[in-house]
Amino acid sequence: MNWNEELSRSLLWVAKAYGITCLLFVLAVWALVRLTSWGRQFWQLSGSYFSLRRSAKPLLGLALILLLTLAGVRLDVVLSNWSNGLYNSLQQLNESLFWSFVRIFCVLASIHVLRSLFSFYVNQSFSIHWRAWLNEQLLQKLLQNDSFYRLQYLPQRSDNPDQRIQQDVSSFVGSSLGLSMGVVGSLVSTLAYTLILWNLSGPLHLLGVDIPRAMVFAVFLYVLIATVLAVKIGRPLVRLNFLNEQYNANYRYLLVRLLEYAESIAFYAGEKVEGMLLRSRFGQIIHNNWRIVFRSLKFQGFNLIVSQTAVVFPLIVQAHRFFSKQITLGDLMQTSQAFGTLHDNLSFFRNAYDDFAGYRAVLNRLSGYCDSMQEAAALPRPDIRSDGPRLALENFSLQAPDGRKLLEQVNLDIDSGSALLIRGASGCGKTTLLRSLAGLWPYSSGQIIRPQQGLMFLSQKPYLPGGTLRDALYYPASPPAADAQDAASVLQAVQLGHLQARLDEERDWSQTLSLGEQQRLAFGRLLLNKPAIAFLDEASSALDEGLEDAMYRLLRQQLPTTTVISVGHRSSLLQHHGLQLEILGNSRWQLSSTR
Repeated sequence: MNWNEELSRSLLWVAKAYGITCLLFVLAVWALVRLTSWGRQFWQLSGSYFSLRRSAKPLLGLALILLLTLAGVRLDVVLSNWSNGLYNSLQQLNESLFWSFVRIFCVLASIHVLRSLFSFYVNQSFSIHWRAWLNEQLLQKLLQNDSFYRLQYLPQRSDNPDQRIQQDVSSFVGSSLGLSMGVVGSLVSTLAYTLILWNLSGPLHLLGVDIPRAMVFAVFLYVLIATVLAVKIGRPLVRLNFLNEQYNANYRYLLVRLLEYAESIAFYAGEKVEGMLLRSRFGQIIHNNWRIVFRSLKFQGFNLIVSQTAVVFPLIVQAHRFFSKQITLGDLMQTSQAFGTLHDNLSFFRNAYDDFAGYRAVLNRLSGYCDSMQEAAALPRPDIRSDGPRLALENFSLQAPDGRKLLEQVNLDIDSGSALLIRGASGCGKTTLLRSLAGLWPYSSGQIIRPQQGLMFLSQKPYLPGGTLRDALYYPASPPAADAQDAASVLQAVQLGHLQARLDEERDWSQTLSLGEQQRLAFGRLLLNKPAIAFLDEASSALDEGLEDAMYRLLRQQLPTTTVISVGHRSSLLQHHGLQLEILGNSRWQLSSTR
């Protein structure tokens, strides 16, 4: 070959291959999206990312990755031709020709290194941007419309959404790019090396029949049979990989719960029960891992046998032509290399079956996550409208998820700045009523009238975010830049003055403070955030009656215009509320004055 013209020939080859590949790539994606379930799953997850309406950058990045992939294929072909010439120079004992090929190799190796490094950067950059975009999309689905909370009301929901976002997104992006470019590179390389092998291959006399270009037909038949057998052997790995992710996620979730509820479990001396449950879940992982090991032994063993056989097969077939001097040493070595490369390309789907199996499992998990988010967002919502600071219920009815009626035809109007105490037997729907007022409970009818902003809900166990004590005190707002002495004064007011020096200390405050201290801290939040309406669900249950009285008096003194709606059992709460809504059971209720 004429190495002086190789650059122009290679550029022309890449240009033609690039145009054809781009067209076929687009058609393949379109067909997969239209005709396959996993293609539709992919488009559900990332179709918007590749939309020109959003941005042209992802498509341009993908086009550049495709170009670099084809350039790599062409460079491999050029190196194959170079090896032919090198071995011929050795066979001819032509030293000057040998050193010429060494110089050519230096140029080709330099191009290969630069292309590989640039390709690595482009691939990583593309993956990072794609992952960041997809992470944001899944986070939005989780956070919007209170889906993270409403998931619990679905009869069947995607488990472990944390794993879907943190782990599966990264796997999805990496596998999508790696497998798609692997398929493209393998197919293009297959065509290129088929032509090389076609030119080098000769006839094979078998059972009285001369088979022209036998090497080409042999490799295709060899790989076809091997692939069919490999798919049959490896098919169960799809299900096993899916179960592996699920079992690991469930085990990790139980470990998190063990640490989250460590004190309660320790008080109950429940470590034996928790240990049995943890070991049971871990046993599922180990059992499934052994199934994967034994199936992988069969699959990988078969692949190794096929691959090792392919090493000597072309040499055996071409040996007669070499020893009869029909081909040169360079032709023989290039035949072996071309056969091996063609075998590897044709075996891509067989060798990558594990990757495809894992990719399909990731697709199922992510699409299941999106479906659950969509179902959670589609759950019915209370009819809420705003009418200034007014809080009222009109023809309001409340149901349990099983359809059982908790309240029926409730009509009440709470004056701004007044206080209502909701009482009733456990399980009658007191907390559920607060959930409806917050817009979280899906099973209700009638109308809720309340402000859209300026509301604050205090639960029996307050949520304390990670960070400083000051952050926890101001939550859900952020501490102002000029806090002055507000936070310290509030801590003093709620009888947590001993914590003033620790306001800017970062730690897990939910594990540091007692429940009573956490509840007093929540009262401090009310004082700092000054809501128009405060909903307190057993928010003082961990306080003695003296502290409870002090917190409510403080609340009424410092926030006289705030409407207070409390849920509680203690009769001592009646003195701090002008109205009482008693839930009597069987959907009955009664509103009365406490004065």
